Amino acid sequence: MFQGSIVAIVTPFKNDKFDEKAMGDLIEWHIAEGTNAIVPCGTTGESATLEYEEHYRVIQFTIEAVNKRVPVIAGTGANATAETIMMTSKARELGADGALLVAPYYNKPSQEGLYLHYKAVAEAVDIPIILYNVPGRTAVNMLPTTVARLAVLENVVSIKEATGDMRQASEIIRLCGDSIGLISGDDFTTFSMMLLGGKGTISVSANVAPRDLSDMCSALLKGNVDEARRLHFKLEPLNNGMFIETNPVSVKTALSMMGRIEEEMRLPLCSMSNENREKLKKVLINYGLIS
Repeated sequence: MFQGSIVAIVTPFKNDKFDEKAMGDLIEWHIAEGTNAIVPCGTTGESATLEYEEHYRVIQFTIEAVNKRVPVIAGTGANATAETIMMTSKARELGADGALLVAPYYNKPSQEGLYLHYKAVAEAVDIPIILYNVPGRTAVNMLPTTVARLAVLENVVSIKEATGDMRQASEIIRLCGDSIGLISGDDFTTFSMMLLGGKGTISVSANVAPRDLSDMCSALLKGNVDEARRLHFKLEPLNNGMFIETNPVSVKTALSMMGRIEEEMRLPLCSMSNENREKLKKVLINYGLIS
């Protein structure tokens, strides 16, 4: 259902408020550059720092600005199942095309707990669901056997796999076949994961280089591996640059250097160190994004 280059879009702030003008401009740019779908309120969108009404407004604004030109997949995961159901229900009410649900974080559920969590949300809210496995942030790894159990649920359509483990990605495809779409959750693994049979990426780097990410994913989906490989190697220094500091600090700083948003994060995230800022600037200059 969802494939290609899907941007995990930043949430621009201005004077600590959601900057709707900057967000609207970003959305128009992404659509013009070939981005295939947009995820508001993911990790890169600083969802953890948004109050409920802000969270819903970012989703609503994105849906209205996109105006059905590409799918909008709302980030609505939380570490409590009831809260996840509440937020996902609101996203459906607002008109989201899907929901991205991060594995419950901090409380470290068992594999059975993960299964029951996602099953409860899928049964409560009639919306296409993308599972999101990112143990580096959640402290729990959703195993391929658990993914296979969830893949039989009608509205569980994809998994954003962000372990960086190709063996695990391969096992998901082996166990699930076409019953669930595998989506890279880490820009470093998009090329290799799509070669295994993945359908696309939910990308940080697409925030600053949307055309190249779209073209690489398109080439892979069409079987043009040589062109995709060329773009993969072109993108690798940029992928590294986006993680010089914790996401989304680097990508928001990059977008500020490019003149697209204010350089503003919410605490506990803060501005990059001067040393890292210079490293990032060199990456952007070398890529041709700034002069």
